[in-house]
Amino acid sequence: MQTGILFGLTAIAALVPAVALTWRTKFARNAAFWAIIVLAGIGPASAVVARSQDAWQADFSTSIWVTIAATMALFTVFSALVRNVWQLAPLLSAYMLVLALLGFAWQHAPTEPVPSGDNTGLLILHIGFAVTTYGLATLAAVAAWAAFLQERALKRKDRAPLGGVLPSITDCDRLVIRFLGIGEAVLGLGLVTGIVLNAINGSALLSADHKTVFTVAAFAAIGILLFAQAKHGLRGRKAARIVLLAYLLLTLGYPGVKFVTDVLMG
Repeated sequence: MQTGILFGLTAIAALVPAVALTWRTKFARNAAFWAIIVLAGIGPASAVVARSQDAWQADFSTSIWVTIAATMALFTVFSALVRNVWQLAPLLSAYMLVLALLGFAWQHAPTEPVPSGDNTGLLILHIGFAVTTYGLATLAAVAAWAAFLQERALKRKDRAPLGGVLPSITDCDRLVIRFLGIGEAVLGLGLVTGIVLNAINGSALLSADHKTVFTVAAFAAIGILLFAQAKHGLRGRKAARIVLLAYLLLTLGYPGVKFVTDVLMG
């Protein structure tokens, strides 16, 4: 338990420099930026390793650390490959710090080892798809949030949020579609591997539990948004609302269910 607390505090401390640097009026994609972004991913990843030394854990706190580590890893990759992604750092780092505080607050909740078996490889693949999807959805939600803030400031004729650091509305919309397009494909693979696992275990192909219902609903919401954007050019605040709805559904299906079972009912 003491080790978990130590690594939890370390993970939180690793995120603080990212918030401190990127919330300055101006910051650049320089060596300091890369250093604090990589550090912000290593800290939460170390917490995951510390909590999962003997077996993969599926409790609420570990899910939060996994979410942060995966999201920061994806953000680092996309920041290197895609223009304007790095400019989301202020909103993303602040959100990750809030999640880290939540994860640390419930460090005391009992761990929940995932049982190993003959299908361990497929299960790990399924978990990988789920984590990647949620990380991509988080990036899409942050980009949608940035677009929402930019559009609101524009309509109110206020100064650009965060001193104009955030990407433009057009760039935010482009990033949202990119993240969701990849996320939809990965989520589809996750659903397929879940169905295969259920079939192997002799269960119903699609379980009628909360996780499955919310995940399928999120898959449908993302699909509708992608279609509306391609067909009607849906953008801005309307698109942001659908993105945030899809993110809420995924949150309810992934860490939300664990929060209810591990924290409220634990």
